[in-house]
Amino acid sequence: MSQHPSMLNHPAVLEGAQRLLPEQLSSPAASWLAQRQPSNVSDPLVGQQRALDAIARVQHIGGHHAHVFAVTPSGMDVEQVFSVIAERQQWHTTDLHDWVYLVNPDDGAQPICMHLPAGSSKAIIERLWALLDTEPADRAPLLNSLQEQFNWPPLTRYLERIRDIPFAELPGDELANIVVTQSPAVAWRYCARVSEVDLFGQIRVQTIAGTVSSELHLIQPGALLKANGGTLVIDAEQLLRQGEYWQRLKHILKRGEFVWSVPEQATFYQPQPVPIKLKVILAGSRALLSQLRDLDADFANLFPYLADFTDHFSTKQHSVAAYFKYLAYLQQRAEHRPLSEQALQALLAISSSFTEHQDELSLDTIRLQQLLQEADSIAAQARNQRIEVSDIESAIQAYHRREHYLAELSRQGILEEQVKIDTHGEVVGQINGLTVVTMGGSEFGEPSRITATVHYGDGDIIDIERKSELSGNIHTKGVMILMAYLANLFAGKDPMPLSATLVFEQSYHEVDGDSASMAELCCLVSALSGSPINQSLAVTGAIDQFGNVQAIGGVNEKIEGFFRLCKHRGFQPGQGVIIPYSNQCNLHLSNELIEAVAAGVFQIYTVKHVKEAFELLMDTPCGEVESFDKNTLFGRIQRRIRFAQDDEDSTPWWQFWRKS
Repeated sequence: MSQHPSMLNHPAVLEGAQRLLPEQLSSPAASWLAQRQPSNVSDPLVGQQRALDAIARVQHIGGHHAHVFAVTPSGMDVEQVFSVIAERQQWHTTDLHDWVYLVNPDDGAQPICMHLPAGSSKAIIERLWALLDTEPADRAPLLNSLQEQFNWPPLTRYLERIRDIPFAELPGDELANIVVTQSPAVAWRYCARVSEVDLFGQIRVQTIAGTVSSELHLIQPGALLKANGGTLVIDAEQLLRQGEYWQRLKHILKRGEFVWSVPEQATFYQPQPVPIKLKVILAGSRALLSQLRDLDADFANLFPYLADFTDHFSTKQHSVAAYFKYLAYLQQRAEHRPLSEQALQALLAISSSFTEHQDELSLDTIRLQQLLQEADSIAAQARNQRIEVSDIESAIQAYHRREHYLAELSRQGILEEQVKIDTHGEVVGQINGLTVVTMGGSEFGEPSRITATVHYGDGDIIDIERKSELSGNIHTKGVMILMAYLANLFAGKDPMPLSATLVFEQSYHEVDGDSASMAELCCLVSALSGSPINQSLAVTGAIDQFGNVQAIGGVNEKIEGFFRLCKHRGFQPGQGVIIPYSNQCNLHLSNELIEAVAAGVFQIYTVKHVKEAFELLMDTPCGEVESFDKNTLFGRIQRRIRFAQDDEDSTPWWQFWRKS
């Protein structure tokens, strides 16, 4: 294995940073595959027990203030998932009724709202027509038959009102409108497209001989009335795009009554309000939940229950065998041909990479379905009876080819040396930081050259990004933290007489995040001590005030970006990256990179403390902070500080180095 020559025999380096092995760079997909159990059962709800328990509990709680917000990941098919939940939990249908509007014998402009036993409305209306077609004096047998067959108090009261009235004397030309029928009974409804008509319904108008009017048959229900007595699932984002719909829904839920919104042309027409008794589930993102909790005082009162669906399956908390039921569900959705054993193992590895955690598998249904459908298409073109691992790999490669055009353009600028990035040699006060670039909807990793210079001053670190207003708040915080670390080490008793400047070279957009703070600190230590940094290594990681290295995001993209650059230039001895130890569980690297690590042409090191990075990058032990040993990093810095503090010695500091 190739490595920086002087590192091989340096015990301080070997005791600190850890070099990762190829098997540590991806998820244990092979061991997961070994846990598969033969089963044809499909299940889209694996790993969702927390959310399922919350929904099951709320289904048994009544009242106007017991509704649910369901946090649903973007890749979830909400309608299908709730269909499975409703069936599995046997959501009750005992409160479901048919809803009809009947002509009001006293006022044709105020139809009477009536609920009837589920599925009975058509038969009852037919019997009412037969009753009204009969002379009032001959109606007694029909009335008795109706009341015996449908012993329903609201119907009995209505029959008493119309028993002696001929149909010709009733207002208008209509008897009834069956607004909602529960035949068969449907326990829940899903409102994906939220408009006034879709959610609340409407009262339409008609113009006859220049006269605008509305009648029973023009009353049109929305999802709210169709779900009355059961459960209504609403797309929360669609609902909140129109603030007046949200306000109206809250008013209905609080009052337990639905009042029709009447068109201006027919303000005279006022159907009776509909009593409302239903469970509402708002399905939306966590960001939307946060906004509602922060900005709407009524939300917590009406929606106190949270059903938190997850987008990942933890292999530490659940048996991996259950995940294969989810894959069976995916196969039903995607309708793809069977996967070979190797292809299934590759799918598990890719699924885990979507979560960016080695102990988790993805539950992003849509993303996985898209991958499987593309792999199935490739297999079909090759006339394969099964999806092979090559088909999965081809689908992934095609995705990268589509998405990585901007990354290739950016890398080309480095290869043509329009952007200066050194990937071998040694330089004082220069380091390769690892960044994630977001551009045009694409994200990719690439190195960024960070430089530092030191001069006499009062101990300040001048962040040029901040001075030029190109530093985000988090990046500024990271620079302040590394300043605190240096001050704690070297300015505990006396002011530090040296200042420094720090900059991302050839960076023309805002820099944010604290993931470069370890690289910046290493660069400053190099400049302060005069010790060169090995340019074959790139660095990412955040630090705290005590120098502990903390996890960062985008670790895979960052490593892959530097690896691609080194590969295109031709690998040099000792090339690799340094990452936080706590990010090891996030590694899901490409097969090509893993093979390069196995061949010894690329290395990945993890560090827990920034001192380990100092020693690895500069091939010199840190030593004691109070030491003046020129063979240690801290000793060199202390000697330089002492020289700067010595007012009587006018010898230039570079001669001081030569003398010592």
